[in-house]
Amino acid sequence: MQDNDAGAETIRGYLTALLRQLWEHGENFGGKRPFGNSGWEYDLYRTLAGAGLIEATLDDEGFLDTCDDRTGHELIAQAITALGATGQSA
Repeated sequence: MQDNDAGAETIRGYLTALLRQLWEHGENFGGKRPFGNSGWEYDLYRTLAGAGLIEATLDDEGFLDTCDDRTGHELIAQAITALGATGQSA
């Protein structure tokens, strides 16, 4: 992953940091700005686009201009499901 507010190197690390924020903040969790900025989903979409998994265009500064956020959303949902598929019970 490129530089992001979660400080994550991978999508797995990003999702883990997001869950940690939810757990630590409980009912005060701010889903709009979990790491201080809005639009955090696009950190994930930019990574998917860089891997060629979704179509996207970048602006002059390297930020997403347009992207297939529908497919990106589905892929992140699949990644979340895979995180829980360890075969271990709590």
